[in-house]
Amino acid sequence: MAYVLKIIEWIRAMPRKYELPVFLADVTSRSAYIDWLSKKAATHVKRDKERGNTTATTQKYKVAIHNAVISSNGSDAYTGEDLDWSLLGKYNNEESKKGGRTYKARFNMLPSVDHVSDGIGDPDFKICAWQTNDAKNDKSLVEFLEICQKVIAHNS
Repeated sequence: MAYVLKIIEWIRAMPRKYELPVFLADVTSRSAYIDWLSKKAATHVKRDKERGNTTATTQKYKVAIHNAVISSNGSDAYTGEDLDWSLLGKYNNEESKKGGRTYKARFNMLPSVDHVSDGIGDPDFKICAWQTNDAKNDKSLVEFLEICQKVIAHNS
């Protein structure tokens, strides 16, 4: 019996594959985080397979997205702003249709997963605010920065 208890203790002490990042400890549960991670991975795999990526798997994408979340330290990769992780899983398409722009504005700082590359090769992601990802769209960082510079120059 003592041997079984030692094994159980050892298993519990092992790090879990998708450990909740420290900055999310007081914001969301591990199960809610893993649910979000799984949905995002599945969505990106589906999109990338439609674009011709024959090697995309949910498992590889979950790992890549989880690593991007950890690297973000809770902030938008492009603006440095703090993301609102409490919004995970709260966006509702039906409410969005009813509320339009006003509803969507409440989710500007919702963490989203941005493709760094074209989605054809290995998964490569950054975490950014929904508003940033929406503005960047499918552009490379260089293309996005060029547009940002033009907007600033025109409005200065």
